[in-house]
Amino acid sequence: MSLPDLIQIVPLEKPVHAEITVPGSKSITNRALILAALAEGEVTLQGALWSEDTQIMVECLQELGFMVNVARDPNEFCNRTITVYGKGGVVPPGGTEQQPLELFVGNAGTAARFLSAFVCLGKGVYRLHGVPRMHERPQAALFIALRKLGYRVESENGNDKVPVKICSSRHESAQTSKSEISQSRLTSAATVSIEESSQFASALLLCAETGNWEIKITGENAEESPYVAMTTELIKVFPNQGGTFQIEPDASSGSYFWAAGISTGLEENVVNSGDVSQFLRAAFQWSVSVQNWPISDWQIDEEFPLEMMNLVSTAEGFGLPWELKMKVEHGADWREKLNTDESQFAISRKDRLGDSIMTLIVVAAFNTRPVPFTDLGRLRVQECERVVALRTELTKCGAKVIEVGDTLTVYPSKLHGAEIETYNDHRMAMCFSILGLKVPGIKIKN
Repeated sequence: MSLPDLIQIVPLEKPVHAEITVPGSKSITNRALILAALAEGEVTLQGALWSEDTQIMVECLQELGFMVNVARDPNEFCNRTITVYGKGGVVPPGGTEQQPLELFVGNAGTAARFLSAFVCLGKGVYRLHGVPRMHERPQAALFIALRKLGYRVESENGNDKVPVKICSSRHESAQTSKSEISQSRLTSAATVSIEESSQFASALLLCAETGNWEIKITGENAEESPYVAMTTELIKVFPNQGGTFQIEPDASSGSYFWAAGISTGLEENVVNSGDVSQFLRAAFQWSVSVQNWPISDWQIDEEFPLEMMNLVSTAEGFGLPWELKMKVEHGADWREKLNTDESQFAISRKDRLGDSIMTLIVVAAFNTRPVPFTDLGRLRVQECERVVALRTELTKCGAKVIEVGDTLTVYPSKLHGAEIETYNDHRMAMCFSILGLKVPGIKIKN
């Protein structure tokens, strides 16, 4: 069903007490789809997210020749039960140089990157292309690594970005068995940097066993990158001989509802009253929680509820997490340090936060002291230039936001309604929808 071009969010008028479900993790769903296609036989993914990005991945696998069945999930209407009939490591052949097999990846970074490595396991020529924004997003580190592994990767615009033609130099027929593939392929090695995106490493790791690739990871966080760690752990437990796999709820999506439960409960007269107990009661009276919150430690945004609590507790230093930390680090001088060291309240994207840091940035204007958000560089190269987008739209709502390098500092502000541009980015739409639960007149475009 189509949505109107402009949706106004109506603020909540009374406290809400709710326990909700959220859709499955996109990151896990798209990784699991690749692993299921490489598996030996039938794999059923339960609780799989059904969104634009995962639909694109399913459609691309079907275009490649995999049988993929999709059924509704009775427990969550945004999820599906997806059954993939794997071919034991065989990827069906592509097209010719003159007529490559076309794969449309939209603006799905995981689909574009995972499939770039995946089609190298096939035979023939494949062409990946997407929407204009996808053609701007970085791919060079992955393409360089694939060339090092022995595959021909030709970016049509000569900039190591999509659109791209990919051709395997190691051809096996569609009837080649998995054991024959393993024996016939020589081991190749490549190094990949994840400074721009950890998806480059994940794309290679998902296909490494089938391709006989040895992958070394460099760059920020290297193997410790949470998303790379997610991929590694998923590979270990995935039923590659067939079976059933349960997809976790998406922690990034859950962040909006945790934030709705706290931010809408803060009234200016309470946070400025100086009464700690009154503040804490107000902060948590709008009780919204998420069922089956993931605890596997696979998703970087699992820590969001704690980070939300830390953000709330920066209001005049209220709240146990920060006070306890300050007492331990500064002893008897903790109160003085609390009032003088603004850096104690910086929130870094490196501190177990992924896309959910956008949620914190939007609601930070409700706080009673400035909050710097640091290490935001990767937000610049995602679905949109998210650092600029957040600053622009928050400013439009009356917030004072200062951008210096890859840091945004959000100041306590009197907010008002505005029409919010979403830049074709679902997380921009969701973040500002949560803002609209408290601020009248927030209208979400597109």
